[in-house]
Amino acid sequence: MIRRWSIARRLFVANVLFVLLLSVVLGTAAIIDARQRTYDDAGRRMQTVAAAVAANPLVLQAAGTVSPSTTLQPYAAKVMAAAGVDFITIMAPDRTRWTHANPAEIGRPYIGTIDPALRGETFTEVTAGTLGPSVRTIVPVKDDGGTVRALVAAGVTVRNVDIAASGRFGAIIALCLALLAAGSLASWLLGRYLRSVTRGWGPEQLAQLFAYYESVLHSVREGVVLIDTRGTVVMYNDQAAELLGLEPSDVGPAAGAAPRLAELPLDASLRELFGSGRTAHDEIHLSDSRILVVNQAPAVGPFRGGRRPAVFGTVATLRDRTEIESLGSELETMRTLSGALRAQTHEHANRLHMIVSLMELGRTGDALDFATKDLELSQRLTDDIVGSVDEPVLSALIMGKSAEAHERGAELTVDVSGDHGLHGLAVQDLVTILGNLLDNALDAAAAAPPPRRVSLAIATTPDDVTFTVADSGPGIDPAIAGDILEYGFSTKAPGPDGGVPGAGGRGVGLALVRQAVKRLDGTLSIDAADDELSGALFRVVLPAPDSTAPDPTAPEPTKET
Repeated sequence: MIRRWSIARRLFVANVLFVLLLSVVLGTAAIIDARQRTYDDAGRRMQTVAAAVAANPLVLQAAGTVSPSTTLQPYAAKVMAAAGVDFITIMAPDRTRWTHANPAEIGRPYIGTIDPALRGETFTEVTAGTLGPSVRTIVPVKDDGGTVRALVAAGVTVRNVDIAASGRFGAIIALCLALLAAGSLASWLLGRYLRSVTRGWGPEQLAQLFAYYESVLHSVREGVVLIDTRGTVVMYNDQAAELLGLEPSDVGPAAGAAPRLAELPLDASLRELFGSGRTAHDEIHLSDSRILVVNQAPAVGPFRGGRRPAVFGTVATLRDRTEIESLGSELETMRTLSGALRAQTHEHANRLHMIVSLMELGRTGDALDFATKDLELSQRLTDDIVGSVDEPVLSALIMGKSAEAHERGAELTVDVSGDHGLHGLAVQDLVTILGNLLDNALDAAAAAPPPRRVSLAIATTPDDVTFTVADSGPGIDPAIAGDILEYGFSTKAPGPDGGVPGAGGRGVGLALVRQAVKRLDGTLSIDAADDELSGALFRVVLPAPDSTAPDPTAPEPTKET
């Protein structure tokens, strides 16, 4: 039954029981203390009354007469009435009573301790007498020589003392009830707050929920990052650590160990997004080696009575889009090659028609001469590119771009220098770099007046490989030279998609180039082309490839049989 109780109910019951127990303990202690204080006050008052009676010369004078009671009984009765005490007993040193509240007890021995008084001491005790238990003080009456001639006992019954003490008990009980009521109210208010925060769940349910939550965060294939309103990264899961290049972290680090955004090695755009707390839907951000799709939304608490919900921070999710963009780049390369083949097919069909027509006209020699020259031109172009570039994929890419340039009315020249090959470099990254640089160069050259030219230079040394792409286009404004490498920035006119960043290839290519160069530990620079090509010049310098990588152009060894 108790396991079904919420945290709020458990806290309320526990706090009420605690306050009740505390009230009982404190109330009992206060009652005992009040009773003891009442007894002490009664003792001091009896001492004052007894001392005043003993100091009266009438008592000493009457003690020396034959019948002290005749003088002292009326005096004692008057003092009892005036002082509000239950009895005043004046007695001889041998305990014989001279006065008493009950005249019938006069002449009888006093019941109680008198030894300290006979020694000349004043003392107070609680003992039972003829009137029942009482608080009494006994004071000796001494003559001028210090001899004890009489004893004076003044007292009040315990029943009357308890009645006086009970007057304080009511205030103590009222205070305890007020404490219990205040504690219960505080427990109820705290329980109401906890009920709204925990949504009425018990600790077992919360423990189970946290176990699910931790399992999901570790197993989900999307990165999850939680940032509070102060810029502290409360939590990030394993996938987020992998995507952002962070150290693995526990799902729920301690508050003191949670890092701040400024302490994490994040890209500037990601740090700005996480720090702003704004809502984001499928935004593209580039890290050092990945293309990330980021969604971000505020983490809000439940609504309470129409008030605005509390905002605890933001939740960001990350998806890796690197492979998709890589496939898109490869697809674009295949489209380029397909377009080149289509153009070549169309041109080859025209040449075949011409050769057939010459043969039909009986001009067989001219047809043979035309076919031979066309074959030599095509073969020379293929041999030049394949012989210069020892990476088959790059050779195919350059041939495709060359055919595309020819189709668009431009000329692509390739210059390869150096004795060191390209095999060993990451082919996919090279396709991304050269494909996008050549596409941009062809677009710039095609938009410029003739002659439209694009130049590709590849220089290899033992230490590095340099790719230089220049065009005859309008060039790049130095003011935006740094911006064109950012994702989504484009100087091209908006396409059918309205120029949305990342759509239609606009604002994406150079950002991917920058990322690929960074991934290969290279450098990318933008300059103005030389006098012959007045457009832009992009230079990429990459570390030299591993010399131990197998050469794809080398002939396969023959197997001995």
